[in-house]
Amino acid sequence: MNQLQLVATIAERDVLRYTPAGVPIVSAVLMHSSHQREAGVDRLVEFEVPAFAAGEISGRFGSAELGASYRFDGFLARKNRNSKALVFHIIDFSAA
Repeated sequence: MNQLQLVATIAERDVLRYTPAGVPIVSAVLMHSSHQREAGVDRLVEFEVPAFAAGEISGRFGSAELGASYRFDGFLARKNRNSKALVFHIIDFSAA
């Protein structure tokens, strides 16, 4: 199963664009920061992840407040068929 749930802020966001098939899409960079417990030790975890929202959710995502915290739901996939880099595909989000 490939499901990812992440609380993050929208650090960067591109403007709404359309794929050649006419699907609306918004690309972004999400920033996560949290404390996690691993092997009995508290650890600060911080990272950025490339992401995008496609289809009807792209309009709502495109107008979401930059820097605000949201809970994102989605999945990971390759950036493109020939890439090993991963991109977070956002399928839903709500205020955290």
